[in-house]
Amino acid sequence: MKRRRGFDKYRFQYHLRQFRSICEQFVFPLLIFQAIRTLLFPTAFDIALVVLLLVIHLAIYYEFW
Repeated sequence: MKRRRGFDKYRFQYHLRQFRSICEQFVFPLLIFQAIRTLLFPTAFDIALVVLLLVIHLAIYYEFW
């Protein structure tokens, strides 16, 4: 039986772990704010930014990053 190879947060250097921790705290509120702004004033940049923030949030949530 193979062992699942998941995300090991201690594999990275200290400053990269700190950066990931900061992203965990700020990405979701930014995503909500940007989604509301995109609904009110949709532009191509806003839509791209919402998609980027969503991808980052899902990567953190499912521990791909």
